[in-house]
Amino acid sequence: MKRLALQSLAAAALLGAAVAANAGIVRINEGAFTAQAGKITFSEQPTGTNNPVYAPADYGGGAGAPTVSFGGFFSGQSLSATPGADCPLGAASGCVVGTPSAGLSLDPNSPKTIISSDGSNPTSPVLSGSPLFNGPIAILFSVDLAGVGLDGGFFNAIGGTAITAFDRNGNTLGQVKNASCGNDYGDPPPCTAGGGIEFLGLVTDDGSEKIAGLLFSLVGAEPAGFAIDNVRFGRAGEVVNPNPEPASLALVGLALAGLGLARRRRA
Repeated sequence: MKRLALQSLAAAALLGAAVAANAGIVRINEGAFTAQAGKITFSEQPTGTNNPVYAPADYGGGAGAPTVSFGGFFSGQSLSATPGADCPLGAASGCVVGTPSAGLSLDPNSPKTIISSDGSNPTSPVLSGSPLFNGPIAILFSVDLAGVGLDGGFFNAIGGTAITAFDRNGNTLGQVKNASCGNDYGDPPPCTAGGGIEFLGLVTDDGSEKIAGLLFSLVGAEPAGFAIDNVRFGRAGEVVNPNPEPASLALVGLALAGLGLARRRRA
């Protein structure tokens, strides 16, 4: 009897571990965000605004919506000092290295971000890093979120730019790179794989609220520069995960099977 009880406890513990496991990241498109999710278009504040901050009232957020702040990178990080070593050649001005400090915060000494017009983006104005269209952009949320995303571009190289999600302790949750690019007024090199503006989005695989910040930066060469627009973000229930993480589902199934086996033995 005692053995069966221990088996039941072990199975229950496995189920709890499966449910409470650290969230992974699943890539999503903009359609995964519900009407209740937040959206910032950068038309809410004047062109030329540096490091904008948006309270929920500024973008129409409801109860529990986050204040959203922008900067160059997080405390504990820095720009690449040795191009070609810790960052690919051609990515120096927008490549960020280092791990964010716990208690995630924007570095006040990081390069500023600025709301700017952008002739390459059909939904201008946009938010650019420094130097203009060539610097990183960090986004800090006052509450933890389940999913975030943004329109990035104009991309002239595949896989050169990424968004990286962090939790409140500065741990990396996951990363999504751009998978398309386009021709920007005929600028070389020619690239026609999908288009120059792409939505980069991610959600935790279990829908849990773990995302405290997002970094938009270079991870490779990007010859035409880059900026962001139409930032989307949502809490649990405001973002739909179209593909639940299989490993988590397998763990839950295994735990439930263990509980069932223990009950049968007890009977």
